[in-house]
Amino acid sequence: MTSLNNYIKFTLNIEADNLEFLDTSLGKYRGREAKFYHAVLHLDHCLVCGSDHIWHNGHSYSNLRYLALDASLPVFIRIAKERIICQDCHHNSMAETNLVNKYCHISNPVKRKIISALTEDMSMKTIAIQNSVSTCTVQRMLEKYQTTSTQDYDWLPEHLAFDEFKGVGRQLHFIALDGQTHHVLKILPNRFKKDILKYFKHFPITIRRKVKTVTMDLNYYYDIMARELFPNAQIIFDRFHIIQMLNRSTHVVFML
Repeated sequence: MTSLNNYIKFTLNIEADNLEFLDTSLGKYRGREAKFYHAVLHLDHCLVCGSDHIWHNGHSYSNLRYLALDASLPVFIRIAKERIICQDCHHNSMAETNLVNKYCHISNPVKRKIISALTEDMSMKTIAIQNSVSTCTVQRMLEKYQTTSTQDYDWLPEHLAFDEFKGVGRQLHFIALDGQTHHVLKILPNRFKKDILKYFKHFPITIRRKVKTVTMDLNYYYDIMARELFPNAQIIFDRFHIIQMLNRSTHVVFML
């Protein structure tokens, strides 16, 4: 392994052993200036039978979207994936990596960043711009997270946090977080009271009674719902929203 390969892997925080970086360049992608890291994804055995008696059968090229510090300069890993033919079982195989899912061109680190950003107070359009993807891609990520995330109705964190964020068309989505770890518990496609109550009432009352605190903004029906759903929980209003309300009130007074 060359020092350039090691340096790029360290910079991009990539640990894939079979991925070798060869060079970097600036170029155009769909009319936009972009940074490219050129790499080869090696394969030294058959993925079907495990044999190392193989013939190399060229490469398959793809542009993998990766994390970028500057949203105005998208980052891509130009990967040449080795293809092989097994001399024993005669199956074709192509090199794979856990950096990206099969048949996908958006890296898993970018997907994790998008999911994390969905928990912040920003619109899907902003998230899309920051990650150099389309708004539809962000929407698909949200829908996939909602449908694939497994739910255990036998447990709730002792400290919950309620919030919302703007989605496509500026629609507000409800999000519930673990108040200590900030891990996402659930994202709902809206913030309607009936849907929030329906979700949390899947949890037995014995589980809901174990919740100690619920942190939220000044949304009036969050308070009502929390007291109904979690009878033993202390309600905590987020300091940021309280200070924001005081600043607005002070501004109105000075304007009079």
